[in-house]
Formats: sequence, C-alpha cells, structure tokens
Amino acid sequence: MKRRVVRAAMTQTVSVYRPMPASIAELKKLEGKLEDVRRANVEHHVGLLAEAKKQGARVVCFGELFPAPYFALGEGLAMWRALAEDAESGPTVRTLREAAKSNGTIVIAPIYELAKDGQKRFNTAVVIDPHGRVLGKYRKTHIPYGKNEQGSFTENFYYERSDGGNGESAANVSKNRFFPVFKTAVGKIGIATCYDRHFEGVMSTLKAEGAEIVFSPAVTFGEKSRRMWPLEFAVDAARHGLFIGGSNRKGSEPPWSQPYFGETHFVGPNGALPNASTHDELVIADLDLTQLEEPDPSGWNLPRDTRPEIYSKR
Repeated sequence: MKRRVVRAAMTQTVSVYRPMPASIAELKKLEGKLEDVRRANVEHHVGLLAEAKKQGARVVCFGELFPAPYFALGEGLAMWRALAEDAESGPTVRTLREAAKSNGTIVIAPIYELAKDGQKRFNTAVVIDPHGRVLGKYRKTHIPYGKNEQGSFTENFYYERSDGGNGESAANVSKNRFFPVFKTAVGKIGIATCYDRHFEGVMSTLKAEGAEIVFSPAVTFGEKSRRMWPLEFAVDAARHGLFIGGSNRKGSEPPWSQPYFGETHFVGPNGALPNASTHDELVIADLDLTQLEEPDPSGWNLPRDTRPEIYSKR
C-alpha cells in the first residue's frame, strides 16, 4: 500500500510588533496604529510560511488571532475591535492568498473577523488552498470567560460564539453547519480553536463529518492548561482516529507580560509525532494518513464495539 504522508507545519510565536506601550494603561496610544500592528505580524508569518515550505510543508496553520498580540486579557479596550476584518477580502486574507499561491501551500489563517453586517465579530480560521482560493472558514464555537492563577481571559467582550454562519463552500464535506470539514489536496481538514478542544463533542463531530486532520490553534496559559495540553489531543487522536495539531504562542507580549508556554505539537492515533523543524518558531511533522485506514495496533476496534444505546443522553 502506498503511504499517504503529509508534511504539516504550525507556527509557535508571539506578536512581533514593536514598539509597544510600556504599560497596559498606555495601550490607547496604539489607536491609529493598529494597521501597523497587523502588517508587522502578517509579514512575519508570510516569512514563516516560506520557511515551512522550504522545509517541505504542504499545509501550514498559523496561531490563534495571529495578526495581533492576544488582547483578550481584560475588558474595556474596545479599540481592538477595529482590527476585525472581512474573512474573504480583508487585508490579512488578501496578503495570504498571494502567499499561499506563491508557495503552493494550504494556509489556515485564524483572524479576527468582522461579519458582513459590520457589527458581529468572530474568532475565525480561514482556509486557503495552494492556488490562493478561499476554501471556507470556521468560526470558534466556544468562547471562554474566566481567570486562572496567572491571568484573566475575557474573549466574550471582543467577539461572540459561532452562529453556525460559516458560509457555503464546495470544499466543505460536513453536514454540521457549526463544524465544517474541508476537502483539500492533502486530506480532509477540520478546525477546533483553543477552548473548543475541551468539549467532548467537538472531535467526535469532526471525525463523524470526515476529518482526518484537525488543527487547534490556541492561546493558552496556566498550570492546569499546561498539564492537560499534551493529554487532551493524545486521547482524542487515539479515541477518534485523527491526526491533531495543537499550536500555542511561546513567550510573552508587552505590556501584559503574560507567559505562553508554547509546546506546540502533533499527535496521531498512535501517539506523539517528532518535530522535524529546524526553525524555533515552526513545528513540523509528517502525518501518515494511511494509519487511519489500517487496523489499530492495540487490537481495539472502537467504532465496531461502541454501544451508543446505553450511554446517558442530555
């Protein structure tokens, strides 16, 4: 049997825009400069895309809300809402369509989306094919609001949870309007953004709708998050027969100085995959999708032996 091996990459970085204000109280000084913030980060990621292509990657997923620092560490700074952009014709997607085409790669670009109504905002991952065409988008379904021992996350102040309005797409093979799965040149790809990963129905739904690879771009921090980070993806990959890539920022961003632990990685149904990258801000792995068609080496056959009729229903 010919192996179906896909080299995939994810970024692991923080906002590169400098200079940033020295304190949170001075962040309003960035008003009027948000396009500079976006431009610096998009250009940085275009460079990472080229490097990933150089190392053989055919699909590259950027980090959650990558065109800016992670701004949802507190409420009240409504200026960040001005960064929201159209998921088809906004400046980030326009630039990345050209970059995807010039590199011949699939790009998954998690941006801050402004809906067509000019009012609603979403945390949205846009999927672009190697010809520079937008295949579709995924709007983050679950939105966190809380705090841990390190800091607060107040995402519902800046955007809302998905309304299922991911749009029509010929590449989408899913019948679930909240969880699209895109048929691409490298396989069927689903997306579960950050907080989505904690909910039991997400990976099972993506699998049921045909996903082979799931990317989970995230901005995450805190002791429990770090402890669970390598466990959740490994269990879901083994249980559902998936390849899953989880990306996280690595480092900190002024003026918040919140540390992000990184630990970006890929797992498959048979365990963690080695990082083949020679670049500190990229994690690259070879995904052997043939494994999804082969008997499980453990001897398990979970799809055959499941008993849904006896499980509790909500």
